[in-house]
Amino acid sequence: MKAVEIRLLKEQDQSFLFYHETNPFSRWHYHPDIELVLIIKGEGKRMVGDHIDRFEEGDLVLLGSNLPHEWLCDESYFRHPTGFCGEGIVIQFLENFMGDVFMQLPENRRLKKILNDSQQGLLIEGRTKELVTDIMKKMLAMDAESRLYGLFKIFNILAKSKDYAALSSPGFISSFQTADDTPMKKVIQYIYQHFQKNISINDVLQVANMSSTSFSVLFKRTYNMTFKEYLVKLRVGYACRLLADNEKHIAQISYEAGFENISNFNRLFKNIKSVTPSEYRKKIMSSVDYAALFAELYP
Repeated sequence: MKAVEIRLLKEQDQSFLFYHETNPFSRWHYHPDIELVLIIKGEGKRMVGDHIDRFEEGDLVLLGSNLPHEWLCDESYFRHPTGFCGEGIVIQFLENFMGDVFMQLPENRRLKKILNDSQQGLLIEGRTKELVTDIMKKMLAMDAESRLYGLFKIFNILAKSKDYAALSSPGFISSFQTADDTPMKKVIQYIYQHFQKNISINDVLQVANMSSTSFSVLFKRTYNMTFKEYLVKLRVGYACRLLADNEKHIAQISYEAGFENISNFNRLFKNIKSVTPSEYRKKIMSSVDYAALFAELYP
């Protein structure tokens, strides 16, 4: 299943895109824009990076730049007598759509953080979901100028919120943004270059040129997980890519992803994804039926 780049058409006199989606939702794709997606009508399978789950009416997700994603409605939404009956609202914007200085303003520190976090895809929940959903629905009746200020309201809500959960693992992100700290940037680059091999904490400490205690504290504060947890999630994310191709044996994928043995791979994979590697592959491949349906109804 290969992700393709799909970009919605933005009006030349507007700085960001607001789109009322009533057509079948785009298949597995990505784009450079950050995207906020609200499902008004629909339920089915949601894929964000290497995360697969069910979605329903009211689903609200913030997607980072170039993060592959797909909302695939159940068959009943394609078989409706009047045609496809799903509906959503999409807001897309580039991080620098207000200029390069805007996101660097000290007042936007928290906004920048949640936009960085969105590189894994964020499921917005709770009171934040209620407030943002209300604004997005009201934006349907707004003119372009009012929508801009509506987006600012959404930014203000998101910046102050903790009502969200990451969906995809770090390993699936092709355009992962590292922290500004030089030691962490060097460490992440090293991890990405060597995660398929045996990486020890001493190797990483030498790259960071830090003590074990200082490194552990800084890494946990920057990525909200330990180095070991990050490495495992990266390897699992890479394994998910290989499983989606459906060409290699699971034992071979385990080895190529950097795991010592197949049993260790199966255990850690299930801890993170709540399914075994073989079950994950079956979920991925089950979308083939939907793909055929989509091609039949909308050639």
